[in-house]
Amino acid sequence: MSYETINIDQVQRVAIVTLNRPEVLNALNLQLVRELDEAISNMVMDEEVGAIVVTGSGERAFSAGADIHENREKSQEERDAGAAERAEYTWRMASCPKPIIGAVNGLCYGGGTVMATSMDFLIGCDKSSFRFLAVNYGQMNATWSLPNLIGWPRAKELLYSGREVFAEEAYHMGLLNHLVPKDQLIDKAVEVASGIAKNRAEGVANIKQMLFEHMGKPMEDQFWNEVNSRQGRFRGLTVEEGFKDFLDRKGRKPQVS
Repeated sequence: MSYETINIDQVQRVAIVTLNRPEVLNALNLQLVRELDEAISNMVMDEEVGAIVVTGSGERAFSAGADIHENREKSQEERDAGAAERAEYTWRMASCPKPIIGAVNGLCYGGGTVMATSMDFLIGCDKSSFRFLAVNYGQMNATWSLPNLIGWPRAKELLYSGREVFAEEAYHMGLLNHLVPKDQLIDKAVEVASGIAKNRAEGVANIKQMLFEHMGKPMEDQFWNEVNSRQGRFRGLTVEEGFKDFLDRKGRKPQVS
């Protein structure tokens, strides 16, 4: 399928989505949001895709955030409808059963940070930087996503201040899982994603669902939820299925009494 605002590549079982509006620092207009949403929905249904990497085109930006010029040209009713659409796509990204990894190749501001923090985790480079800008406009976002990545005290500081966070600090506070030179960013993201994609897709999806359900629950509830789910709705493979290669190598047969 052909898109105008994103590019799609695939390396083995890893799909790579590149935001492709470099002339406006990959600002998130509604067309890009819709195309990204559609592309990821299609990848969820594609058995050849085990993990997804999202990055930005150009030398400067992952995404500068929402397209302010597009919003300015719309009526208030249209802006409200667009905001609702953006919120829905962000949640679908966060709850996507296949893991989405952000490869942050440059600045990530405003709505770009909302998108980035809705992903499973982020990999950055020396050019990565973040600004949670909503507070500067008397608004709010990422209050539900950022604390889960870096903890409440650090999230409060960044959301209250809107200050810029550069690559080293982002890595040390846990906003970035890995920090590499820019020319190694995509290779690192694909390497990490490939390590996930080689596993059974339903196993990864079940773990992600379990982590979602456990947020805010008491520890004992988390424990029993996992135990009961492992024995019920998320029952895994049998020993023969899960360890087939090992059993085939050893050549052992079940003993018959």
